[in-house]
Amino acid sequence: MWFKNLLVYRFTRPFSTSLEELNEKLSAAAFRPCGSQEQSSYGWSKPLGDAGSEYLHAANGYVMLCARQQEKVLPAAVVNEVLDEKVREIQDRDGRKPGRKERSDLKDEITFDLLPRAFSRSRKLFAYIDIEAGLLCVDSASHKKAEDLLALLRETLGSLPVIPLKAKNTAQHSLTQWVSGAAPAGFEVGGECELRDSADETAVIRAKNQDLSSEQIQGHLKSGMFVSKLAMSWAGGIDFLVDDQLVLKRLAFGDLIRERADDIHADTVAEQFDADFSIMTGEFAKFIPAVLEAFGGEDQAEPEALLSA
Repeated sequence: MWFKNLLVYRFTRPFSTSLEELNEKLSAAAFRPCGSQEQSSYGWSKPLGDAGSEYLHAANGYVMLCARQQEKVLPAAVVNEVLDEKVREIQDRDGRKPGRKERSDLKDEITFDLLPRAFSRSRKLFAYIDIEAGLLCVDSASHKKAEDLLALLRETLGSLPVIPLKAKNTAQHSLTQWVSGAAPAGFEVGGECELRDSADETAVIRAKNQDLSSEQIQGHLKSGMFVSKLAMSWAGGIDFLVDDQLVLKRLAFGDLIRERADDIHADTVAEQFDADFSIMTGEFAKFIPAVLEAFGGEDQAEPEALLSA
């Protein structure tokens, strides 16, 4: 349950849906396995799994949600192999080679026939709502996956007025400045970064387990390259990698935070989940503002368009 990544969105209006109503709406859009001819299915799952009865988990003003997606795994190589056999049969029987349109139709028929026998794979994506702070936090480093969850929540609730959390300072400028000079208060620069050429962003240098203050790294920066990813440590006890889109990846909670969770003697899965969730969200309540402050504070300019359709 501990988040490994973090994408944060700002509610542009207070979240006012009651927990009871939210649970009812999530339940109405609950996940169901793919039908025999469905390639994918997406819906809400119980955050506590079999240990819970509700489609949300609330604690201290934070509300955990869990989306689940199931996809049929039908490798293209399998479809193409069957297609080749069908094409040979037509050539042997009719003495002609199927055209592009006929091959496309055959491929659709093969996919339709194979789907019921295809393997299925599932994945879960957790997110939580910080009601007081007006934030929606998603455990993903992929904007696409996060947007899929937002789209599902928007469809479930009827609207979802959120926008990506935005800092005042340009991320790549700040990251470059920190490697060139000093890290912001409360943070330390780690030993990993990605450099890109300002003239040609396809030119990339990746440094790992390096002293970023070395002449070699500093020389690249002086030549016009900028930092697009940077490993950092927060004094509160979280190591992470941040990129120029303000995506926080590879979150690693320090020993002191983990020990607090270990010191809680939970008798059930539900109690352990609640303890971990409470500790994690409490740390994020300090960590997220600290990251924003490091990037000059939150940009609260009126957005041109809201993700509320």
